[in-house]
Amino acid sequence: MKKILWLSFLWLSIVASAQVTKTDYERSDTILNLNKYVYAASIRPQWISGTHTFWYVNHERGGDFYYMVDADKRQKNYAFSHDKLASLLSKEIEGKVTPEKLPLTQVEFPTKEEMTFMAGGAGWKYMIRQNRLIRTNDNNTTEENRPRREYGAPTRPGNTVVSPDNLWEAYIRDHNVYIKRTFNKEEFALTMDGTMNHYYSSQLLWSPDSKRLITLKVRDTETRRIPLIESAPEQQLQPELRWRNYAKPGDLLAVRLPVMFDIENKVQMPLDTDLFENQYSLRLTGWRADGRGFTFDFNQRGHQRYIVGEVSAKDGKIHHVVDEQSETFIYYNTLYKYYLNDGQQTLWVSERDGWRHLYMLDGNTGRVIRQITQGEWVLRDVLKVDEEQGIVYFTASGFNPNEDPYNLHYCRIKLDGTGFADLTKENGNHRALFSDDYAYFVDSYSRPDLPAVHVLKKTDTADTAMELEKADIDDLIAKGWTMPEVFHAKGRDGKTDIWGNIIRPSHFDPNKRYPVIEMIYAGPHDSHVNKDFSPTYHLISKLAELGFIVVSIDGMGTYNRSKAFHDVSWKNLKDAGFPDRKLWIKAAAEKYPYMDISKVGIYGWSAGGQNAMAALLFHNDFYKVAVAFCGCHDNRMDKIWWNEQWMGYPIDKSYSESSNVDNAHLLKGKLLLINGELDDNVDPTSTLQVVSALMKANKNFEQLYLPGKGHSLGGSFELRKMHDFFVKHLKNQDPPEWE
Repeated sequence: MKKILWLSFLWLSIVASAQVTKTDYERSDTILNLNKYVYAASIRPQWISGTHTFWYVNHERGGDFYYMVDADKRQKNYAFSHDKLASLLSKEIEGKVTPEKLPLTQVEFPTKEEMTFMAGGAGWKYMIRQNRLIRTNDNNTTEENRPRREYGAPTRPGNTVVSPDNLWEAYIRDHNVYIKRTFNKEEFALTMDGTMNHYYSSQLLWSPDSKRLITLKVRDTETRRIPLIESAPEQQLQPELRWRNYAKPGDLLAVRLPVMFDIENKVQMPLDTDLFENQYSLRLTGWRADGRGFTFDFNQRGHQRYIVGEVSAKDGKIHHVVDEQSETFIYYNTLYKYYLNDGQQTLWVSERDGWRHLYMLDGNTGRVIRQITQGEWVLRDVLKVDEEQGIVYFTASGFNPNEDPYNLHYCRIKLDGTGFADLTKENGNHRALFSDDYAYFVDSYSRPDLPAVHVLKKTDTADTAMELEKADIDDLIAKGWTMPEVFHAKGRDGKTDIWGNIIRPSHFDPNKRYPVIEMIYAGPHDSHVNKDFSPTYHLISKLAELGFIVVSIDGMGTYNRSKAFHDVSWKNLKDAGFPDRKLWIKAAAEKYPYMDISKVGIYGWSAGGQNAMAALLFHNDFYKVAVAFCGCHDNRMDKIWWNEQWMGYPIDKSYSESSNVDNAHLLKGKLLLINGELDDNVDPTSTLQVVSALMKANKNFEQLYLPGKGHSLGGSFELRKMHDFFVKHLKNQDPPEWE
């Protein structure tokens, strides 16, 4: 029996080692053509403003066709006669025009009886009922409707800001704030201490009663610049030096502090702003409608405290509308606020209970009046606050225990915290577009293993009013395509489900064994695994066609789960969810023995490039081959906003502990580094410094430094290099010769 098993394994190994051929590469290069064999894969409904009517174009077997839907009547018809429009266009533009493939771009329907578009390099208006085609100018406006320019009028506003009562003009001159009367041009200098490096901002905001004027006083600093050398510019023989402003973690930043002026007395009012000196940013956000004060947002350096401040117009005292604090980080790019009753209450999104939820705060004290949404799930985005009805519409994920917790759902809830409703109950990742009055919405949902379904729903009941389209993949299946798989397994804590996708080759054979490659991007700013149906996943599908199983996973440290899940990345970007990723791949291989996890590769771009190399430094017991594109290999070398957000401020030893440069001596396995000399997103020297460290550690690796290339790497040359690298080192084969 043991001999039979051994022979079986030997046979599987022999089958798996079949030579990768030129034909395999050609199939990889053309795999994206499979997209055209999916019909009704996606629709982009466009509501006609102020109506319950919308239109969309659908890709069908017979061609691309435009539809008009009346939601109230539950009627779907062609938006116009495709034959008639094709006939008219054939007389006007060069080239064959067929009803099945109308050459239209920038299509709009101002009404259901009128259509505008571009075709043949010109703009057109089509009067549908009259079957009349009118040529317009290139921006789709007819001559009779062309807006007239008033000659002599300024083409752009100046820096002068007029007060609401029209009695004053405010402006900046010589770095200082001036005002003058509009009726006699009498001028007053409100400040005289402005200098080139410590100046008053041109953002001047009048109070509604014109009695106060606010701006920012800016203590500026010189921004770091990085040099980029284009070694082979097209316009000249000699290299060209370029400079880019590029602040890095730990750099000195400008400080902006609010100032307020009493216009009647022509004086600056004292404000206690000492608390706001240690800032990443501070910005003015406007006056209250009743003029009682103005607000500003303050993001403390290090992103562990975020304050929404309100300054009293009466006496300059500052109180905190919101004072959000965290022991780790506050992800400031996703903060949301909405003022009710002119700021008497504030709607605020926070993770203060461990999950991202919506709160109502007292506008005067900042205390929580009520938590509006709650539970072990994540509010993703607030779509609309209907103050009249007392309803909030929002997207959320994670509240359905039997589906992927990243699937996006559209929901509503009352401002008092009652009446929660999921408007999109189907198991899938939803994309919805509402009518202007939110009475209806078009819901398109899918999963990697579920082709898209498009329906019209009534918002008040969440019931399906009409089925619009359903993706047809019969032709795709006939081509031998293999459905992706959504897979989940327990993470490092033994409790949390980790989710990802498995992509197999279109010619997949379960009797073979396949090396496994992970496409990684572990940036904490989001989750990154695709949740929508697609016949191909671009670079992943290209690589799979060469005889690999390719996986993508969202490990701990990424966004859109609990705060604790996210906090794994805090001062610890080297973690990148690797303990969860390895367990996930092992669980998948246990279920599918054809996944050969003795041969695991990994690749990624940007932060994913940092992750890919880190796999061979900190987890080289599992990952054997890595390709790192344009990686940020040391977070001290990369852009300030992204890296201080997760690694904190001031700079400490955690930056070194997560550095691929400082840990380059740990390298084991086969590494290919690829980056471009003109990358102004990730400083190219980040890769060159890791190259230097690898050389000093006497490590063997390969590098591809691309002239003329920036951060967006994905051209045929560099992809072929990646493909060859994995074929050589995971399949132990020489790839076919280049042609």
